[in-house]
Amino acid sequence: MFRKTAFFLIISIIALTGCTPEVPQPGLVDPPKIIAHRGANDRFNEHTLTAYKIAANDGVDALEIDLRMTKDDVLIAMHDETIDRTTNGEGEPEHYTIEEMKEYETVEVFNQKESEEEIPTLVEILDTFGTSEHYYIETRLVDGATEMEEPLINYLNMYDLVEKSLVTIQSFSQASLEKIQQLEDDIPLTLLYKKGNFELEEAIAVSYPIIGMESTDVTVTNVNQLHRAGKEVHVYFTNPSSQREEQKRVHELNVDGFFTDDILFTKELIAGNE
Repeated sequence: MFRKTAFFLIISIIALTGCTPEVPQPGLVDPPKIIAHRGANDRFNEHTLTAYKIAANDGVDALEIDLRMTKDDVLIAMHDETIDRTTNGEGEPEHYTIEEMKEYETVEVFNQKESEEEIPTLVEILDTFGTSEHYYIETRLVDGATEMEEPLINYLNMYDLVEKSLVTIQSFSQASLEKIQQLEDDIPLTLLYKKGNFELEEAIAVSYPIIGMESTDVTVTNVNQLHRAGKEVHVYFTNPSSQREEQKRVHELNVDGFFTDDILFTKELIAGNE
């Protein structure tokens, strides 16, 4: 995925000993990846250029971006089905042109001060960071169809991100991941499971190299079985009040990646200071 450490370790052992060693399971070579969930959303409005700049300055392994598509087929960074929660507008992104969308701003309060910043397009994010960051992008169906995958792949190739191995794509939709594979089979893909819907047998059987699950579905059995199948386990968190304790718990289970809402805490945890 992001690193080739395990591969080169295996090759070195073969060269030195003349025998084929047991392949190290994911997570036993490299430290877990720190994936900035919607940017540094604990310090600035989620899915904004400023939030991503803070995360990049923190030295994360990847910037996580949720995609939505506007009425005129522009890809924007937005998680929810509507813009109600995170902006001063309301309604579904699919009902607005990008020009109309830019009339609204994201709004959040940090340290009793209100912060406002416009909703960025995917292109604006890629223009800002270029090849200096790894992008962990979530796709979804648009009105039940795979509409965003082709323009996404076109943009990623335009910025040489696929060739430089600077992108991972995740989705809860296998139809979306299958479309990505058809368009570009060199991108690592993550199959996401909603909280409480994790299916171990299916997760082992699918071809995707990474499995994403909510922290409360992470058990020693699930992690070990997925590792034996050669897959990485990336964990997201839905309860802010328990996230730190959950990060500590799943870290003990040797997971391979954290979609963290608390970058600085996760860095300290992985460094052994928490």
